[in-house]
Amino acid sequence: MKTATATLGKIAAILALGLMASAPVQAQSSRIAWLSAERIYNESKLAKLADQKLREEFSSREKALQELAMRSKSAAEKWEKEGAVKPEPERSRLQREAYEADLNFQRRQREFREDLNQRTNEERAAIAEKATKIIKQLATTEGYDIVLQDAVWASPRIDITNKVLEALDK
Repeated sequence: MKTATATLGKIAAILALGLMASAPVQAQSSRIAWLSAERIYNESKLAKLADQKLREEFSSREKALQELAMRSKSAAEKWEKEGAVKPEPERSRLQREAYEADLNFQRRQREFREDLNQRTNEERAAIAEKATKIIKQLATTEGYDIVLQDAVWASPRIDITNKVLEALDK
């Protein structure tokens, strides 16, 4: 998602620079604005609410995952300590238990990360949708010809991030 956004931002920046270079008279009257998408995703009230919502939604699974990690670690330690002194069938059983516990932990951890990433992306998409509406309104009312994001550098004079954050937090 970030890669596509960055690519679109770069394309928009190149187009804006091309327009300014090809039409110097028109470029003087053009208005350009810039905003920080990361600040929108991290500082807005919606982002903070989404973060809290995700923490609550995933806290029980995270706790269960931590317990599973402890069990996996315990099984591995038991195999290391007792495996050398136990007879072969018992040693094989301990090794298999440690291996299966680790596999189970890794699978659950991967599922947890995938689910968390999916939910985070869903929450970010909802924030982006609301922010986009606000940006379009702001561009129309304030007469911006283009609004860029993810620039390498932008003058604070054209930064509208605070305006978007204020409107988003209402």
